[in-house]
Amino acid sequence: MLVLIGLAVPVGAISALVAKGLLWLIAVITNAVFFQRFSAEPGSLQHNHLGMWIVAVPVAGAIVIGLMARYGSEKIRGHGIPEALEAILLGRSLVEPKVAVLKPISSAISIGTGGPFGAEGPIIMTGGAFGSILAQLFHLSAAERKTLLVAGAASGMSAVFAAPIAATLLAVELLLFEWRPRSFIPVVVATLVAWLLRIPLIGAGPIFPAAFHAPSGWEAILIACGIGVVTGFASGLLTALVYWCEDAFGRLPIHWMWWPAIGAVFV
Repeated sequence: MLVLIGLAVPVGAISALVAKGLLWLIAVITNAVFFQRFSAEPGSLQHNHLGMWIVAVPVAGAIVIGLMARYGSEKIRGHGIPEALEAILLGRSLVEPKVAVLKPISSAISIGTGGPFGAEGPIIMTGGAFGSILAQLFHLSAAERKTLLVAGAASGMSAVFAAPIAATLLAVELLLFEWRPRSFIPVVVATLVAWLLRIPLIGAGPIFPAAFHAPSGWEAILIACGIGVVTGFASGLLTALVYWCEDAFGRLPIHWMWWPAIGAVFV
């Protein structure tokens, strides 16, 4: 276990650097395609001057992503979390090095050109890929590779969202499937390292700052229960809709390389 804890430190550090690079690349691509400038400062798309040409930007980005997936690696397709699960359950936690490079680049292109996505899926897959690669370099067992893969995924989320506790719990629930100290402790170490490095790299505040006014009393509890029920049903409906769309695209008589471009037309 000491070996895994020691390796969890560089895994967390690498994931923090990757998270910083992903957010930087998203901002650079957004500024380049929508404002024709080289800058990493975040900006609002409503201030662009593309006019009607703005509808072509997501389509162009989707075409590039389709080409990268077909001629680079099919592993960059998907949301991120399902691919990490597949690597653990079916691939013995083995991830190809090129996935660690192509996944963040393709995700940054997708998000930067207006794709309606977030950084959580890409950073989970990318951080997990680096954890798996490091485990392969040290010729660790499949169980140890899984631990470092999950550590990379969790530390990536910790660095992006400044939420080490939530990232750890999510990774343990979705990817680790156990609470044994030999697996849990390295994940915690990696997420804490990534969170600490996030402060000088990205900042100490949350990625979505908001002012909270916590109500109290039974009314607040009832409101919270109602919100939970509504969001639960909405989440189930959204999940079913996503799978329905995936099945619908699978029935199209064209190569899957063009599916992102077709979806981008509707975006």
